[in-house]
Amino acid sequence: MKREERKHMIYSMTGYGRASAVMDGREITVELRSVNARYFEYTSRIPRSCAFLDSKLKALLGSRIARGKVEVSLTLQNLEASETAVAVDMDLARGYQQALRDMSEALGVKNDVTAGLLARFPDVLVTRQAEVDEDQLWNDVSAVAAQALENFVEMRGIEGEKMLADITGRLDTVESCVGRIETLTAGRVEKYTQRLYERLKVILEDRSIDDARVLTEAAIFGDKTAVDEETVRLRSHIAQYREILGSGQPVGRKLDFLTQELNREANTIGSKCQDLDITRIVVDMKAEIEKIREQIQNLE
Repeated sequence: MKREERKHMIYSMTGYGRASAVMDGREITVELRSVNARYFEYTSRIPRSCAFLDSKLKALLGSRIARGKVEVSLTLQNLEASETAVAVDMDLARGYQQALRDMSEALGVKNDVTAGLLARFPDVLVTRQAEVDEDQLWNDVSAVAAQALENFVEMRGIEGEKMLADITGRLDTVESCVGRIETLTAGRVEKYTQRLYERLKVILEDRSIDDARVLTEAAIFGDKTAVDEETVRLRSHIAQYREILGSGQPVGRKLDFLTQELNREANTIGSKCQDLDITRIVVDMKAEIEKIREQIQNLE
Protein backbone atom coordinates (compact mmCIF):
# COMPACT_ATOMS: atom_id res chain seq x y z
CA MET A 1 0.00 0.00 0.00
CA LYS A 2 1.69 3.18 -1.12
CA ARG A 3 1.44 6.19 1.09
CA GLU A 4 -0.24 8.27 -1.62
CA GLU A 5 -3.15 5.79 -1.60
CA ARG A 6 -4.24 7.11 1.80
CA LYS A 7 -6.48 9.71 0.17
CA HIS A 8 -8.64 6.90 -1.20
CA MET A 9 -8.98 4.91 1.99
CA ILE A 10 -10.42 4.77 5.48
CA TYR A 11 -8.32 2.90 8.02
CA SER A 12 -9.27 0.78 10.99
CA MET A 13 -7.27 1.23 14.19
CA THR A 14 -6.82 -2.51 14.63
CA GLY A 15 -4.27 -4.31 12.51
CA TYR A 16 -1.32 -6.69 12.30
CA GLY A 17 1.77 -6.77 10.12
CA ARG A 18 4.90 -8.91 10.02
CA ALA A 19 8.06 -9.05 7.94
CA SER A 20 11.30 -11.01 8.15
CA ALA A 21 14.56 -10.95 6.19
CA VAL A 22 18.18 -12.11 6.42
CA MET A 23 20.56 -9.16 6.09
CA ASP A 24 24.28 -8.91 6.90
CA GLY A 25 24.33 -12.27 8.65
CA ARG A 26 21.28 -11.55 10.82
CA GLU A 27 17.71 -12.77 10.63
CA ILE A 28 15.60 -9.71 11.39
CA THR A 29 11.90 -10.04 12.26
CA VAL A 30 9.52 -7.15 12.94
CA GLU A 31 5.91 -7.59 14.09
CA LEU A 32 3.32 -4.83 14.50
CA ARG A 33 -0.08 -5.07 16.16
CA SER A 34 -2.51 -2.39 17.26
CA VAL A 35 -5.78 -1.84 19.12
CA ASN A 36 -8.04 1.18 19.56
CA ALA A 37 -6.80 4.30 21.36
CA ARG A 38 -7.67 8.00 21.32
CA TYR A 39 -4.20 8.97 20.12
CA PHE A 40 -1.06 7.32 18.72
CA GLU A 41 0.48 5.26 21.52
CA TYR A 42 3.74 3.39 21.01
CA THR A 43 5.18 0.46 22.94
CA SER A 44 8.05 -1.83 21.99
CA ARG A 45 9.75 -5.12 22.77
CA ILE A 46 13.28 -4.97 21.39
CA PRO A 47 16.67 -6.35 22.52
CA ARG A 48 18.42 -4.21 25.11
CA SER A 49 21.46 -3.94 22.84
CA CYS A 50 19.23 -2.29 20.22
CA ALA A 51 17.70 0.32 22.52
CA PHE A 52 19.09 3.07 20.30
CA LEU A 53 16.64 1.95 17.59
CA ASP A 54 13.55 2.61 19.71
CA SER A 55 13.09 6.30 18.91
CA LYS A 56 13.80 5.67 15.23
CA LEU A 57 11.15 2.95 15.05
CA LYS A 58 8.64 5.19 16.81
CA ALA A 59 9.23 7.98 14.29
CA LEU A 60 8.90 5.53 11.38
CA LEU A 61 5.56 4.22 12.61
CA GLY A 62 4.31 7.68 13.53
CA SER A 63 4.77 8.79 9.93
CA ARG A 64 2.04 6.38 8.80
CA ILE A 65 -0.16 5.88 11.86
CA ALA A 66 -2.30 8.66 13.34
CA ARG A 67 -4.29 6.80 16.02
CA GLY A 68 -4.13 3.48 17.83
CA LYS A 69 -2.08 1.73 20.49
CA VAL A 70 0.72 0.11 18.49
CA GLU A 71 3.18 -2.48 19.77
CA VAL A 72 6.32 -3.30 17.79
CA SER A 73 8.34 -6.45 18.40
CA LEU A 74 11.90 -6.73 17.05
CA THR A 75 13.98 -9.93 17.14
CA LEU A 76 17.52 -10.37 15.84
CA GLN A 77 19.28 -13.70 15.36
CA ASN A 78 22.92 -13.93 14.33
CA LEU A 79 23.45 -16.55 11.66
CA GLU A 80 27.18 -16.07 11.22
CA ALA A 81 30.02 -15.36 13.68
CA SER A 82 28.99 -14.31 17.13
CA GLU A 83 29.08 -10.62 17.88
CA THR A 84 30.60 -11.43 21.27
CA ALA A 85 34.43 -11.09 21.34
CA VAL A 86 36.79 -12.62 23.94
CA ALA A 87 39.80 -10.52 25.01
CA VAL A 88 42.75 -11.27 27.31
CA ASP A 89 43.71 -8.86 30.08
CA MET A 90 47.46 -9.24 29.49
CA ASP A 91 48.51 -7.03 32.37
CA LEU A 92 46.45 -9.09 34.80
CA ALA A 93 47.77 -12.36 33.31
CA ARG A 94 51.36 -11.16 33.73
CA GLY A 95 50.58 -10.22 37.29
CA TYR A 96 49.31 -13.73 38.02
CA GLN A 97 52.36 -15.23 36.25
CA GLN A 98 54.79 -13.16 38.32
CA ALA A 99 52.98 -14.00 41.53
CA LEU A 100 53.21 -17.73 40.76
CA ARG A 101 56.94 -17.39 39.90
CA ASP A 102 57.59 -15.59 43.20
CA MET A 103 55.65 -18.26 45.08
CA SER A 104 57.64 -21.03 43.35
CA GLU A 105 60.97 -19.45 44.29
CA ALA A 106 59.93 -18.70 47.85
CA LEU A 107 58.57 -22.18 48.52
CA GLY A 108 61.05 -24.11 46.41
CA VAL A 109 58.41 -25.81 44.36
CA LYS A 110 58.11 -26.40 40.63
CA ASN A 111 56.67 -23.56 38.60
CA ASP A 112 54.42 -25.32 36.07
CA VAL A 113 52.43 -22.32 34.88
CA THR A 114 50.58 -22.78 31.57
CA ALA A 115 48.31 -20.52 29.56
CA GLY A 116 45.39 -22.77 30.46
CA LEU A 117 46.13 -22.30 34.15
CA LEU A 118 46.36 -18.52 33.86
CA ALA A 119 43.09 -18.43 31.91
CA ARG A 120 41.29 -19.94 34.90
CA PHE A 121 42.15 -17.01 37.15
CA PRO A 122 39.39 -14.37 37.61
CA ASP A 123 39.04 -11.70 34.95
CA VAL A 124 41.95 -12.85 32.79
CA LEU A 125 39.54 -13.62 29.95
CA VAL A 126 37.02 -10.86 29.32
CA THR A 127 34.00 -11.07 27.02
CA ARG A 128 32.99 -7.96 25.13
CA GLN A 129 30.28 -7.22 22.61
CA ALA A 130 31.80 -6.66 19.22
CA GLU A 131 31.41 -3.19 17.78
CA VAL A 132 28.12 -2.81 15.95
CA ASP A 133 27.71 -0.49 12.99
CA GLU A 134 24.62 1.31 14.25
CA ASP A 135 23.89 3.01 10.93
CA GLN A 136 24.08 -0.27 9.02
CA LEU A 137 21.94 -2.04 11.60
CA TRP A 138 19.30 0.70 11.39
CA ASN A 139 19.31 0.51 7.60
CA ASP A 140 18.63 -3.22 7.81
CA VAL A 141 16.02 -3.00 10.56
CA SER A 142 14.23 -0.04 8.96
CA ALA A 143 13.93 -1.93 5.65
CA VAL A 144 12.25 -4.87 7.39
CA ALA A 145 10.15 -2.57 9.59
CA ALA A 146 8.96 -0.65 6.51
CA GLN A 147 7.73 -3.89 4.92
CA ALA A 148 5.98 -4.90 8.14
CA LEU A 149 4.40 -1.44 8.21
CA GLU A 150 3.14 -1.82 4.63
CA ASN A 151 1.51 -5.13 5.54
CA PHE A 152 0.09 -3.58 8.69
CA VAL A 153 -1.38 -0.58 6.86
CA GLU A 154 -2.81 -2.82 4.13
CA MET A 155 -4.67 -4.91 6.69
CA ARG A 156 -5.98 -1.75 8.36
CA GLY A 157 -7.11 -0.46 4.99
CA ILE A 158 -8.99 -3.64 4.07
CA GLU A 159 -10.87 -3.59 7.36
CA GLY A 160 -11.44 0.16 7.05
CA GLU A 161 -13.06 -0.21 3.61
CA LYS A 162 -15.52 -2.74 4.99
CA MET A 163 -16.39 -0.38 7.82
CA LEU A 164 -16.77 2.50 5.33
CA ALA A 165 -19.29 0.50 3.31
CA ASP A 166 -21.29 -0.24 6.45
CA ILE A 167 -21.25 3.38 7.65
CA THR A 168 -22.21 4.70 4.21
CA GLY A 169 -25.17 2.34 4.02
CA ARG A 170 -26.37 3.40 7.46
CA LEU A 171 -26.01 7.08 6.55
CA ASP A 172 -28.28 6.43 3.57
CA THR A 173 -30.82 4.88 5.94
CA VAL A 174 -30.64 7.89 8.29
CA GLU A 175 -31.12 10.24 5.33
CA SER A 176 -34.12 8.20 4.20
CA CYS A 177 -35.59 8.53 7.71
CA VAL A 178 -35.15 12.31 7.53
CA GLY A 179 -37.05 12.37 4.24
CA ARG A 180 -39.90 10.35 5.73
CA ILE A 181 -40.10 12.70 8.70
CA GLU A 182 -40.21 15.71 6.37
CA THR A 183 -43.06 14.10 4.45
CA LEU A 184 -45.05 13.32 7.59
CA THR A 185 -44.54 16.77 9.13
CA ALA A 186 -45.55 18.64 5.97
CA GLY A 187 -49.00 20.16 6.44
CA ARG A 188 -49.22 19.18 10.13
CA VAL A 189 -50.27 22.70 11.15
CA GLU A 190 -53.03 22.77 8.54
CA LYS A 191 -54.27 19.37 9.66
CA TYR A 192 -54.17 20.46 13.29
CA THR A 193 -56.12 23.62 12.44
CA GLN A 194 -58.77 21.61 10.61
CA ARG A 195 -59.12 19.18 13.53
CA LEU A 196 -59.39 22.11 15.94
CA TYR A 197 -62.17 23.67 13.88
CA GLU A 198 -64.04 20.38 13.80
CA ARG A 199 -63.76 19.93 17.56
CA LEU A 200 -64.92 23.47 18.23
CA LYS A 201 -67.93 22.99 15.97
CA VAL A 202 -68.97 20.01 18.03
CA ILE A 203 -68.38 21.79 21.34
CA LEU A 204 -69.87 25.19 20.40
CA GLU A 205 -72.60 23.77 18.20
CA ASP A 206 -74.19 26.77 16.44
CA ARG A 207 -72.21 29.45 18.22
CA SER A 208 -69.61 31.34 16.22
CA ILE A 209 -65.96 30.26 16.24
CA ASP A 210 -63.24 32.81 16.93
CA ASP A 211 -61.03 32.37 13.87
CA ALA A 212 -58.25 34.52 15.34
CA ARG A 213 -58.06 32.35 18.43
CA VAL A 214 -57.96 29.19 16.32
CA LEU A 215 -55.14 30.58 14.19
CA THR A 216 -53.24 31.61 17.33
CA GLU A 217 -53.53 28.11 18.76
CA ALA A 218 -52.43 26.63 15.45
CA ALA A 219 -49.41 28.96 15.37
CA ILE A 220 -48.43 27.94 18.91
CA PHE A 221 -48.79 24.28 17.97
CA GLY A 222 -46.71 24.79 14.84
CA ASP A 223 -43.96 26.56 16.78
CA LYS A 224 -43.77 23.82 19.42
CA THR A 225 -43.74 20.92 16.99
CA ALA A 226 -41.83 22.33 14.00
CA VAL A 227 -38.76 20.22 13.14
CA ASP A 228 -37.72 21.97 9.93
CA GLU A 229 -34.52 23.29 11.50
CA GLU A 230 -33.63 19.87 12.88
CA THR A 231 -34.13 18.09 9.55
CA VAL A 232 -32.10 20.75 7.72
CA ARG A 233 -29.26 20.33 10.23
CA LEU A 234 -29.47 16.54 9.94
CA ARG A 235 -29.08 16.73 6.18
CA SER A 236 -26.16 19.13 6.63
CA HIS A 237 -24.48 16.78 9.14
CA ILE A 238 -24.95 13.81 6.79
CA ALA A 239 -23.36 15.79 3.93
CA GLN A 240 -20.44 16.72 6.22
CA TYR A 241 -20.11 13.08 7.25
CA ARG A 242 -19.71 11.98 3.63
CA GLU A 243 -17.26 14.78 2.92
CA ILE A 244 -15.08 13.80 5.89
CA LEU A 245 -15.19 10.12 4.94
CA GLY A 246 -13.88 11.04 1.50
CA SER A 247 -11.21 13.46 2.73
CA GLY A 248 -8.40 10.90 2.93
CA GLN A 249 -7.44 12.16 6.38
CA PRO A 250 -7.77 10.46 9.79
CA VAL A 251 -11.50 10.79 10.47
CA GLY A 252 -12.31 9.05 13.76
CA ARG A 253 -12.24 12.01 16.15
CA LYS A 254 -14.08 14.34 13.76
CA LEU A 255 -16.83 11.81 13.13
CA ASP A 256 -17.19 11.13 16.84
CA PHE A 257 -18.27 14.74 17.37
CA LEU A 258 -20.52 14.77 14.30
CA THR A 259 -22.25 11.57 15.45
CA GLN A 260 -23.13 13.25 18.73
CA GLU A 261 -24.74 16.06 16.72
CA LEU A 262 -26.76 13.57 14.66
CA ASN A 263 -28.02 11.95 17.82
CA ARG A 264 -28.89 15.29 19.42
CA GLU A 265 -31.01 16.39 16.44
CA ALA A 266 -32.81 13.03 16.41
CA ASN A 267 -33.59 13.38 20.12
CA THR A 268 -34.96 16.89 19.56
CA ILE A 269 -37.29 15.66 16.82
CA GLY A 270 -38.48 12.84 19.06
CA SER A 271 -39.25 15.23 21.92
CA LYS A 272 -41.13 17.68 19.68
CA CYS A 273 -43.27 15.28 17.67
CA GLN A 274 -45.74 13.12 19.52
CA ASP A 275 -46.95 11.50 16.31
CA LEU A 276 -46.63 7.71 16.60
CA ASP A 277 -45.36 7.23 13.05
CA ILE A 278 -42.67 9.88 13.51
CA THR A 279 -41.69 8.39 16.87
CA ARG A 280 -41.13 5.02 15.21
CA ILE A 281 -38.97 6.61 12.53
CA VAL A 282 -36.92 8.45 15.17
CA VAL A 283 -36.35 5.17 17.02
CA ASP A 284 -35.12 3.54 13.79
CA MET A 285 -32.92 6.53 13.03
CA LYS A 286 -31.34 6.53 16.49
CA ALA A 287 -30.64 2.80 16.20
CA GLU A 288 -28.73 3.42 12.95
CA ILE A 289 -26.83 6.36 14.47
CA GLU A 290 -25.79 4.18 17.43
CA LYS A 291 -24.47 1.51 15.06
CA ILE A 292 -22.53 4.20 13.19
CA ARG A 293 -21.10 5.43 16.51
CA GLU A 294 -19.90 1.92 17.35
CA GLN A 295 -18.18 1.63 13.98
CA ILE A 296 -16.34 4.95 14.10
CA GLN A 297 -14.83 4.01 17.47
CA ASN A 298 -12.63 1.69 15.41
CA LEU A 299 -11.64 4.24 12.75
CA GLU A 300 -8.27 5.95 12.68
